[in-house]
Amino acid sequence: MQFGYMQVYLVRHTTPDIAKAICYGQSDLEINTQVFEKELKQIRSKLPLDIEKFYTSPLKRCEKLCESLSLEYEIDPRLMELNFGEWELKEWETIPKIELNPWIEDYVNLSPPKGESYQTLHNRCIDFLENLTQTPYKKVAVITHAGNIRSMISHLLGISLENSFRIQLSYGMVVEFKLNKELSWSKLISMQPLQ
Repeated sequence: MQFGYMQVYLVRHTTPDIAKAICYGQSDLEINTQVFEKELKQIRSKLPLDIEKFYTSPLKRCEKLCESLSLEYEIDPRLMELNFGEWELKEWETIPKIELNPWIEDYVNLSPPKGESYQTLHNRCIDFLENLTQTPYKKVAVITHAGNIRSMISHLLGISLENSFRIQLSYGMVVEFKLNKELSWSKLISMQPLQ
């Protein structure tokens, strides 16, 4: 792998079982069973059959998808979504503006109360990518969350973290990258949403 390239498929988890407009990050949500099989079938159709290694966030909405795609996989806590701390499972509109507004202005560096900043998430995502490129695999799938995928895309394409939230990522989206061992070269191959 030293002089070769790696294909990485970043996969966002399927639809979780939660109402809209609720803040959730590291809350361990169940999957929406009404749409899971349909979404799983579409995700399978977008992944090659010869993936050598699967990695997943430990949260149920990712691990349940991963175990449906492969009998063998590795759980990595660095792939967990942003920790929203005291805001977890609150309706966004009920979060006090005195807390929310400064975070909206600088979510890269500021953390929700008892949570983590986007920069902290980004640091663990870069650490994961750097470790990933030291493995011998040529095709891997990473089952994770929107925040993590945006973070990795921003790093691989040189997009600022501030601008990464312009990247729309639907549930079940598969993002394919080709990259080298040193992370000095990468290419976005495709972004495939569910139909």
